[in-house]
Amino acid sequence: MFLSDLLVRYNTDDKCREYLEELRWPKGPKCPKCESTDITRISTRQSVLRCKSCQQQFTVTVDTIFHDSHLPLTKWFVAVLLMCEAKKGMSALQMKRTLGMAYQTAWYLCMRIRQAMATANGEKPKLSGIVEMDETYVGGKMKGGKRGRGSENKQIVIGIRQRGGQLRLFKASDVSAETLSQYIKENVDDDEVEVMFTDELKSYPSAMRKAGIAEHEAVNHSAGEYVSGNVHTNTVESAFSLFKRGLIGSWHKISVKHLQRYLEEMSYRFDERGNPQLFSMTLKNLLSTDPLTFKSLTDAA
Repeated sequence: MFLSDLLVRYNTDDKCREYLEELRWPKGPKCPKCESTDITRISTRQSVLRCKSCQQQFTVTVDTIFHDSHLPLTKWFVAVLLMCEAKKGMSALQMKRTLGMAYQTAWYLCMRIRQAMATANGEKPKLSGIVEMDETYVGGKMKGGKRGRGSENKQIVIGIRQRGGQLRLFKASDVSAETLSQYIKENVDDDEVEVMFTDELKSYPSAMRKAGIAEHEAVNHSAGEYVSGNVHTNTVESAFSLFKRGLIGSWHKISVKHLQRYLEEMSYRFDERGNPQLFSMTLKNLLSTDPLTFKSLTDAA
């Protein structure tokens, strides 16, 4: 979907709403309360539907991430497309400038779209075949401070990527064997994985045993070894590099509380980068995701 096409095809809220109804109810409207399909449309308010069975009135956006939003659907559609197509991410400030809205409104809009992307990530199959795993550190820059594993005030990000397949990114509390093994168990199919490649971090061998991974090989980055035949972590590191470019060039600063949302957004867009239905798929995710309140986003972690 190109932006020029979207602006022609969905240039009114009515057209946007019709498309959302097609996505949410491909076989016709269904009551969210009693699931009846005996539905009529309120003649004076075409966007409002009424269930003849339980008399419930509802719209296509009820009980979804759109719930209680006062933004025109036309702006929602543009925002979704921009976030789907921005390889290195779209900042709330850029969204504010592009769509002409208050910064707080733009930030809340972006966060709700990220929530839908995160929900979609939770439904993905486990990784198999050749799988790479690595860790990186983001944020907390201090002049003259240590870098990498010895740094202070930085957040740990764990990456797991299937060669030629999907990516998983996580904010982690530490890189202990227990923590790493849990991520492996939750995201890697121990019956279908051929081998896992990592760097020389001492926690990995124990983590592999705890997770039931039989084949594990590592490269020694600290000794200047980055590739040994087929053994490397370059593909997962390329995902880290893309995320960091987004952090530096688009978002600039991310709070610890919301870091995982940005990681989910990046992995979602990375996995679906070749999907021609990415825009419509993201809209469907918005329709199947529970409402997200501004208060829950801004409450102290």
